[in-house]
Amino acid sequence: MATILTVNLATPRPNPDKDELITGIDKRPTTEAVPVRAPGPMHGGLGSALVGDTIGDQQVHGGDDQAVYAYAREDLDDWQVRLDRVLDNGSFGENLTTTGLTVNEAVIGERWQISEGGPLLEVSRPRIPCRTFAAWLEIGGWVKTFTAQAVPGAYLRVVTPGVLRAGASITVLSRPQHAVTVAEVFRALTLEPELLPRLLQADALPEHLKERASRRGN
Repeated sequence: MATILTVNLATPRPNPDKDELITGIDKRPTTEAVPVRAPGPMHGGLGSALVGDTIGDQQVHGGDDQAVYAYAREDLDDWQVRLDRVLDNGSFGENLTTTGLTVNEAVIGERWQISEGGPLLEVSRPRIPCRTFAAWLEIGGWVKTFTAQAVPGAYLRVVTPGVLRAGASITVLSRPQHAVTVAEVFRALTLEPELLPRLLQADALPEHLKERASRRGN
């Protein structure tokens, strides 16, 4: 059964790549129930969807299309082997560490019901690695390494607010027929731009990414 293993909130700290900014990439599991709501626009909104979480650089992170970040424990386990280091839940800056769900094969626009009566989340786009991510893990060439594996994890929108807690079930309530996955969008945006025109099938993709795909198609 697909489950939220942990809900992870930021411990704010100076950004290792931009000393003048605070970063929320240091995410740690909480035992508390965490309210979640749509945070509004990236610029000027609430940042993260999770109450008590922190988004440091709202020029490029947070907002409705990047409201919640989910990463599979199974993928973290694979990285542990590749990197020969322990990766605790939250190590990649994810809000939700999941199990039993192939996050990167989720379809854009797919909706996840969190437990009965819990929040409804919608898969919106993949995570694109940044220099802060690399500086946080202190791994040389990390952005290139992470990109090459194409297991980015998924950002989600909040369709219906509610409460997130460890142990909650995840039910895929609906899935669009276009079959454009999180992993495919990531590859199109990074390694395989020839895939960009295919992204136009995914109505739930953020507008600026659809515009990028449209320019490639033309």
